[in-house]
Amino acid sequence: MFWRVLSGAVLGIDATMVTVEVDLGPGLQAFHLVGLPDGAVREARVRVRAAMENAGWSWPTFQISVNLAPADLRKDGTCYDLPIAVAILAATQRWDQEAASRLERYLVAGELSLDGRLRPARGVLSLALGARDAGLQGLLLPAANAEEAALVPDVDVVGCATLQEAVSFLLSGERPSGACRARVLPAAAPTYPVDMHDIRGQEEARRALEVAAAGGHNVLFVGPPGSGKTMLARRALTILPALSFQEALEVTQVHSVAGLTREQGLILHRPFRAPHHTISEVGLVGGGSGVPRPGEISLAHRGVLFLDELPEFRKSVLEVLRQPLEDGSVVITRSQISVLYPAEVMLIASMNPCPCGHLGDTKKACVDTPQQIQGYRQRLSGPLLDRIDMHIEVPSLRYESLRADARGEASDTIRQRVESARTRQRTRLEACGLFNNAAMGAREVERFCRPDSAGHALLESVVDRLGMSARAWARILKVARTIADLEDASCIASHHIAEAIRYRSLDQRQRA
Repeated sequence: MFWRVLSGAVLGIDATMVTVEVDLGPGLQAFHLVGLPDGAVREARVRVRAAMENAGWSWPTFQISVNLAPADLRKDGTCYDLPIAVAILAATQRWDQEAASRLERYLVAGELSLDGRLRPARGVLSLALGARDAGLQGLLLPAANAEEAALVPDVDVVGCATLQEAVSFLLSGERPSGACRARVLPAAAPTYPVDMHDIRGQEEARRALEVAAAGGHNVLFVGPPGSGKTMLARRALTILPALSFQEALEVTQVHSVAGLTREQGLILHRPFRAPHHTISEVGLVGGGSGVPRPGEISLAHRGVLFLDELPEFRKSVLEVLRQPLEDGSVVITRSQISVLYPAEVMLIASMNPCPCGHLGDTKKACVDTPQQIQGYRQRLSGPLLDRIDMHIEVPSLRYESLRADARGEASDTIRQRVESARTRQRTRLEACGLFNNAAMGAREVERFCRPDSAGHALLESVVDRLGMSARAWARILKVARTIADLEDASCIASHHIAEAIRYRSLDQRQRA
């Protein structure tokens, strides 16, 4: 007796259809599972048998052979429990044609508890998108995953709490109670517990953060301890535009693959990830045994990746950021598999100017030697600094600034200007498939970032005098284009170039 059930495997954030084939043959009672399963998939035998017996069905006294096709694709996770159980029951009970026809139209996925209840699985949003693209009618899933899967339009999602409910639906079409409905993105901007008006003084740093948010540029804050670098970074989300529905789907996909959206629908806030400096290369960019998982830079996709105390990260960890920051994606290759994760992030980093933190501080003298300062700065390579668009000095504040009653603009006011600038960028870059100035490549820079004659002369003199690389030159042009967008200016003028150059403080300090 043979039966097949459709399921899926998630590679990166994309789903591939997997056929679960079950054959009940003569011989001693046995269970064989093939098709490159990992440890969690091989353990399905124990969960499936206990779930079926506790739900009232007897375990077949046959030799059970289960194949996960295509057999050369590595399978991981626990989402194959439910399709294996359904296929065994269908083969044992010889379901009728109506049940067989219904089963052919639905993708089945879910983890089984030993008592027959269904537990949520990873990557359900990707499975829902894959089922839609494959022309299937819908998905049969654990109830905890149903709200997430229902975010995909034109897909029928059947959420079941137990194995009995799933079988009942397949046999009779009886849908479980409490059907889910897709959530829609609210029109109002998200609220945050912090605001830009909390920051005292630091007008130049606030302005730089606004420019960075408007263009999606990477930022490095340099200043003594307690000057407000972390406060600025943690308020960057409050001035970024709200996620569009498509962006929210992308963010939710990545988090779903990582197993962070169970029993949760659409992610409505831009992510903010702030890993500790002891993180490994795998933790930052992704990887691991079996199918590689997304790292912190992918979990920050469409949001902010904050690296506090940047020189304290191991140099090998920082160097793996080069390619993701340049390409906006991470490709992780193992011996049998290669996956791609999106990584379009706004990197915000902070560092002290020297090991003691007080170089250039007007309040406290630096106690480090020139050799110590040089060694500290050399922890950051030139190629990495080239990929950070803006280097911002954040000086320590005097008491008058701290006690002043006047505060800066609120995040809502700044966000309105940022959204207007982003709208201009989307209109200009729509034909290129880009969303902001930071994502522009060489062709887009050549086409859209032409300064006027005065700006060209200023840029030429500075690039030659500071010995800037071609990448740093392009970053200056991108930032200048963003500054012009904030002013609704069609042409990049010399004062836009001058402000963008001012945001490359480390280049100027190294040549001083």
